[in-house]
Amino acid sequence: MPAVLGFEGSANKIGVGVVRDGVVLANPRRTYVTPPGTGFLPGATARHHRTVILDLLQEALTEAGLTSKDIDCIAYTKGPGMGAPLVSVAVVARTVAQLWNKPLLGVNHCIGHIEMGRLITGATSPTVLYVSGGNTQVIAYSEHRYRIFGETIDIAVGNCLDRFARVLKISNDPSPGYNIEQMAKRGKKLVELPYTVKGMDVSFSGILSFIEDVTQRMLATGECTPEDLCFSLQETVFAMLVEITERAMAHCGSQEALIVGGVGCNMRLQEMMETMCQERGAQLFATDERFCIDNGAMIAQAGWEMFRAGHTTPLSESGVTQRYRTDEVEVTWRD
Repeated sequence: MPAVLGFEGSANKIGVGVVRDGVVLANPRRTYVTPPGTGFLPGATARHHRTVILDLLQEALTEAGLTSKDIDCIAYTKGPGMGAPLVSVAVVARTVAQLWNKPLLGVNHCIGHIEMGRLITGATSPTVLYVSGGNTQVIAYSEHRYRIFGETIDIAVGNCLDRFARVLKISNDPSPGYNIEQMAKRGKKLVELPYTVKGMDVSFSGILSFIEDVTQRMLATGECTPEDLCFSLQETVFAMLVEITERAMAHCGSQEALIVGGVGCNMRLQEMMETMCQERGAQLFATDERFCIDNGAMIAQAGWEMFRAGHTTPLSESGVTQRYRTDEVEVTWRD
């Protein structure tokens, strides 16, 4: 019954999780929150992570009721993500692994999301919509790889939403995307925005540039409200995501869809995906904010799967990489 400790810190969330045989024993997390109208810079984010990571480690062990002797493997996010935060967490993971004399495992962040989603929801072989601040991909498993059927060709959907939140000076607490979601519920007018689907891929930079350009003028003239713009942006970008997910499901003959990543806990996106699945006679699987937002348990769960399949990462290869595609990883733990 291996117990795996997982460290995640690829962006502004820092988490330490413990998973043993498919059971999440602990999953504490902290968020680096910046003032409204601003984003988070790599250096400042890394300093935040270094400040809290040891407290989170102790909190996770206490919550799980375990000691270092009970841990069988140390997993950490190898990438993708922001360089400085990734390094700050990897250094701690390497140090802990050596101090405790435990094997080390570098985990792909995207696969961590997928494996956590599969664990929590019970989905067997879903078409995956992975949506976050740094990634937007439609994925399906085939022949020991998570194959990418479609993706963004520029910025991620979460990045598009976050950057629009800065235009409106929306609070980053608890997250700009969550606050856009709440404002969108009060929107009443659908503003026409660019809709860019290119085959199986999507583009969000154009819609962001357009809405950044027209926002102040439309608000000043009373053509719409900030809530209308939040509503319109959500409806448009989510429709694009639903379209390419449905096309991938048709191609794969899939009857399951799984939403993972931080944007995946948006209830409007889940509602639109649910409608599409019902029309196809398919089933939608999604998780709440505990597991769809970056967390340590997802890295622990992917690490647990990899460790059971015989994977470890030598210390000499335990670096990080900001670019680490989902389909680079050989998925030896699935049939």
